[in-house]
Amino acid sequence: MLQLKSANLEDIEKEYLFVKSIPVDENGFTNDWHGISRENFDEALNSMIAWSKGEKLPEGYVPETFLFLWEGDQIVGQFRIRHYLCESLVEGAGHIGYFISAEYRGRGYGTEGLRLTLQEARSIIPEDEIYLRVNKDNPASLQVMLHNGGYIHHEDENKYYVRIQK
Repeated sequence: MLQLKSANLEDIEKEYLFVKSIPVDENGFTNDWHGISRENFDEALNSMIAWSKGEKLPEGYVPETFLFLWEGDQIVGQFRIRHYLCESLVEGAGHIGYFISAEYRGRGYGTEGLRLTLQEARSIIPEDEIYLRVNKDNPASLQVMLHNGGYIHHEDENKYYVRIQK
């Protein structure tokens, strides 16, 4: 059974293995902790937890909740909810970013994970619509967004900007 769990200390070992394996930047999903050592991951996880509470945010950041998508006892993806939009997020990454491990792609995890994330996001985000962005060369992710009620609001040369009603 799929479930979302916020970043937490109880699952630190599995969260560590998952986070360190996420590429630095894949399809626009960035990971500052790629390849992090286990001894440094404690600080990274504490940052994830603090940021979700709006604490210890780096300059220019907004509160961001880090969620892991679990299939049984295995993490298959990560979803992030930025709690509100600042100027850089309006035409940037938007409210939600997500990553599904390569071995789990094409099996519905992105669609279901986004559906679960949207349920949570609707109680956090104050804007009337939820903003997402996707690279044009990532049609699978665009389909995930469209299957969850998204529509293409506008586009530029490289990206689609998708909106989902709250």
